[in-house]
Amino acid sequence: MASQAAQAGDVQSPATGASVRVWDPVVRLFHWTVVAGCILNLFVLEDGELPHEIVGYVVAGALVIRLVWGVVGTKYARFQDFVPTPSRLRRYIAALVAGREPRMLGHNPAGAVMMLALMVLLAGVSLTGWMMGLDAFWGEDWLEELHEALANGILVLALVHAAAALFESWRHHENLVWSMVTGRKRA
Repeated sequence: MASQAAQAGDVQSPATGASVRVWDPVVRLFHWTVVAGCILNLFVLEDGELPHEIVGYVVAGALVIRLVWGVVGTKYARFQDFVPTPSRLRRYIAALVAGREPRMLGHNPAGAVMMLALMVLLAGVSLTGWMMGLDAFWGEDWLEELHEALANGILVLALVHAAAALFESWRHHENLVWSMVTGRKRA
C-alpha cells in the first residue's frame, strides 16, 4: 500500500522525510491570490482606481472558484472534510487551551472557522466593492464605510491567521507556511 502511495506521488521516500500531499494547486493558488490581492489593495493600490478594482475582481473570481472547489475538489479542500460542528470546535479549543490539541493534516476546527470567516469577509468586500460601481449606490458613504470596515476585518483576521499558523508550526514542529507553498505536510 505504501509503495502504491509513493508511486502515486502521495508520499516521499523515507530518505527525504515522509510527507503527504494535502493542499492541492487550486487551494494554494486561491490562498496566495488572496494574500497578494489583499496586500495590493490594502497597502499599494489607490482605492477606487482601476488597478484596485481589477485586483478586487480577481480575488472575487478566485473566491467563486474556491467555493465551487470546496464542494467538488480534493479531500482536504472540501468543506465536508473540515467544517466543524460546534461540539467538535469546543473540544478542539479546550484541547488547544490545555496544550494538547491534536495535529491535523487538513484544517483544524479553529482554522476552518477562520477560513470560513475570511471567505465571508472576502465575499462582503467583493460585493460592496462591486456595488460602489453601480449608479444606484454611486457616492454612498455608508457603502464605502462598510467596504472599508470589511477590508479592515480581513486585515485583522489575516494577521490572527498568520500568527496562528506560526504558533501551530512551532507547536507541531512543521512549517505550515511552506506547506501552503509546496502542498505537502509531514505524514
